[in-house]
Amino acid sequence: MNPLRPLPLLRGLAALFLAGLAHATEHSVKRAPFGTTPEGEPIESFTLTNARGAVAQIITYGATVADLRMPDRTGQLASVLNPVVPPPPGAPASYAQSAAVIGRVANRIGKGRFMLDGREVQVTTNAGPNHIHGGRRGFAKVNWTGTVVSSRDGPAVKLNYVSADGEEGYPGRLDVIVTYTLTPDNTLRIAYAATTDKPTPVNLTNHAYFNLAGAGDVLAHEVVIHAQSYTLYDAALIPTGEIAPVAGTPLDFTRPALLGARFDKLPANRRYDHNFIIERPAGDTSLRRAARVRDPKSGRAMEVWTTEPAVQLYTSPLAAQPVADKFGFYCFETQHYPDSVNHAHFPTTILRPGQTFRSTTEYRFAVEK
Repeated sequence: MNPLRPLPLLRGLAALFLAGLAHATEHSVKRAPFGTTPEGEPIESFTLTNARGAVAQIITYGATVADLRMPDRTGQLASVLNPVVPPPPGAPASYAQSAAVIGRVANRIGKGRFMLDGREVQVTTNAGPNHIHGGRRGFAKVNWTGTVVSSRDGPAVKLNYVSADGEEGYPGRLDVIVTYTLTPDNTLRIAYAATTDKPTPVNLTNHAYFNLAGAGDVLAHEVVIHAQSYTLYDAALIPTGEIAPVAGTPLDFTRPALLGARFDKLPANRRYDHNFIIERPAGDTSLRRAARVRDPKSGRAMEVWTTEPAVQLYTSPLAAQPVADKFGFYCFETQHYPDSVNHAHFPTTILRPGQTFRSTTEYRFAVEK
């Protein structure tokens, strides 16, 4: 018997073991404590790292993206979220507002009132006489429950929150699940799901403040939005119900345009805060590209893909350079139209018992040389 004969088999087994080890370590989820809520509840952190070294840190307070690090054209990682200072233990509220999950209804409800099945519903008014982003507390200021998810698509974490019947004035118990996945190709995927025991409006989004440069202003960042129209609004930013074309306005991003090129034509606050209607066939709920932004200096680019019918572009004031730790930013809040509950011709946001609300948004990052 040749004593060397088993070596090929051993080598094969060793190769399989090493391949399995490499696969097991190509991405990771690190779970750790992260301070406490104002009420003293422990906040957990889940740090997702993919095989290319990109990092997404998710905390349970507000189901928030606390950090998101992507490479530039030289391979250097930097946060692409508006820089924030970690909060002291017990006071993370301001930290969570940047990239938190917003609900039960994101954006605005005029007068905080709407009719539902013949009955008037009054929800919290927290923006003058109107309702915005779920109310005084909303989903951004509650502590969710986090669970590590086994996924072939990359490291993932699932967060759950149960919104009680009557919370912020909304009818029905709403059971919400948000799953964050960091894919191998540097995509941060956010998948939302919700069920209810009574008819209730649902419009979930994430309020991440992006800055692909990692710091400084965003005036030279190039933007495309795949929208031919937008919803008109009044002085309080409540939709009038009218839909208008973007052509001939500062809102026309159908071709690449610098974010700061037309700030002098914006309202007095010199910022974008507009709901764009995404181009898609009627009835289509597939992932569609909503927007793209590119920072020529770092080479970073980001595409926004979503199943939602609209996206809100919200920016920092664009008329001046940032000062004293205030950095430029832009939000692409994928959503249904604001105040949909008061406009029958807008896509409905009403979820009913037996139905499941589902929505997916992907922020796809790339580097241009």
